[in-house]
Amino acid sequence: MRMRLPETVRDILNKLETAGFQAYAVGGCVRDSILGKEPDDWDFTTDARPEEVKALFPRTVDTGLQHGTVTVLLGGEGYEVTTYRIDGNYSDGRHPDSICFTPSLAEDLKRRDFTINAMAVSERGELVDLFGGQEDLARGCIRCVGDPYARFREDALRMLRAVRFAAQLNFEIEAESFKALTELSPNLARVSKERILAELTKLLLSNHPEKLELLYVAGLAPEMAAHFLGVHLDSRAARLPRCKALRFAAAGERITPEALGKLLTELKSDRATRDRAVLLLTAVHKPLPEGETEVRRCLSDIGHDAFTELLLLKEAGYGSEETPGGVEQRTERIAKLRALRQEIAERGDCLEIRGLALGGAELLALGIPKGPALGACLRALLHAVLEEPARNEKTYLSAHAAAWLEAQKKENGGAVK
Repeated sequence: MRMRLPETVRDILNKLETAGFQAYAVGGCVRDSILGKEPDDWDFTTDARPEEVKALFPRTVDTGLQHGTVTVLLGGEGYEVTTYRIDGNYSDGRHPDSICFTPSLAEDLKRRDFTINAMAVSERGELVDLFGGQEDLARGCIRCVGDPYARFREDALRMLRAVRFAAQLNFEIEAESFKALTELSPNLARVSKERILAELTKLLLSNHPEKLELLYVAGLAPEMAAHFLGVHLDSRAARLPRCKALRFAAAGERITPEALGKLLTELKSDRATRDRAVLLLTAVHKPLPEGETEVRRCLSDIGHDAFTELLLLKEAGYGSEETPGGVEQRTERIAKLRALRQEIAERGDCLEIRGLALGGAELLALGIPKGPALGACLRALLHAVLEEPARNEKTYLSAHAAAWLEAQKKENGGAVK
């Protein structure tokens, strides 16, 4: 087949070829182009050495000279250009101990992970496919280049990448490759937590997050299995927006929020994603709020954004709550809650202590002692305002605070701390 390449891509290839070198676009950009997708970026392979690449282009960055990679800056974009190479032994199961340059495109392509990522295309759009990548794309297959045992022993991350590509492309992993993946799954211990999280996140954010199941079928998740025991994702997860916290909360439906938080901490997730996922998983197993007061309380507890995401989870069928009338009734109920949330937001109802018409300094002046009592009084005032937003004015709040103080004195024998 002959592919049509973007002008900038052709320019880079043409410049290398005009200088007497071989040059091809390679890898994921070729795969995506064949699938009719817009590649996120374009990578190149060439027999030119890094110093020769740098001499041809006015603006370059030494991205990974030890691996033969130079980034060419052109038109405001960066393009990685890597010299044909042969990898040495992978003693750590992740990175080659050494590399050597080669004049052979075939040698360079056969070191790559999967057939669908081992295709190259010339400046004239001519496809080089030595391992049946185009055929595997057509039949929806993830298959290793050459011996799958060798590929996975070289780099254990490739096992996770196989599952991730299966999810992103909705492909099946070829039988021999899956067998090797299963038998070598203990090697995943060689992969850093950060890289595991990155692949897991891409998998969950794909159109087929239910393929997370493959990690457990293959034994690729011994550490995660302790937390995601009995995990099950189905088509519901794919209906959720591509939000990390949402998808992780969905993945953790059958575990406790504490277990999910522990897992994401161990995988070195960013705190914002971890905390939001735990918050959502906690909230989704509670009954939906009824009426304005309960909606205000829920909004006060978790915030407008998390409330919106909670409704998405509930709408997709997550949580232990059973709604009489089934899906139609649940959808109608959630629509009403969305409308209530919107009304509350438009009115500007007070939902936080900092929105109260009476502040800490004014409460101190009324005789509320500094310390825990001040915080407790503020929470009591907020509770009253959540029940009735019109109460958020100084006269009412002053009287309510005075009554609260007297009640505390009676309860504690005249002492309030």
